[in-house]
Amino acid sequence: METNEDKGVGEQETTHEHEESRETEEETKERMEEAVEEAPEGEEAEETEAVEEVIEEETAEVVEEAEVEKEAIEAPEEAEEKEEVEKVERKREKEVEEEVVEERIYTIPLRRAWISPRKKRAPRAVRIVKSFIQRHMKPEAIVVSNEVNERLWSRGIEKPPRKVRIRASKDKEGTVTLHLAEGD
Repeated sequence: METNEDKGVGEQETTHEHEESRETEEETKERMEEAVEEAPEGEEAEETEAVEEVIEEETAEVVEEAEVEKEAIEAPEEAEEKEEVEKVERKREKEVEEEVVEERIYTIPLRRAWISPRKKRAPRAVRIVKSFIQRHMKPEAIVVSNEVNERLWSRGIEKPPRKVRIRASKDKEGTVTLHLAEGD
């Protein structure tokens, strides 16, 4: 069984970082050699220490740059997660604002829509649904959701469904909102 190391997975990312650090190490070695050649023997120890400090500082800078790059890559992902959390919170706030007082599920027969001429059947089906809800729930206003409207118009103007299951929820203001019942 081959491991990720055997396949070479993950090596590409690390080799790029190592190449940068190798370049800086090579540059610092060249600087050290130049400093050693130019300096007298007593000053060699002092300069080698100074060069070593420079090497440590440069490697620390390279490591910091790599961390900053990683954070920059992770930042868009975190932003997306925050947006999703905000959307969920907004939905919850809307649900709390509506405060459903009453919720019922009805199967509304639409056979009377088929009595009308072909080109008037789907609009009549919408009127039948609204009148049914008006008769049974006595609302102040009726809001037909997009999913219900799409279901009524799904086969075009000439062939609405024979019946439709609706979940009607009445809020504290008396507005009834119609949704498709689960399973439809």
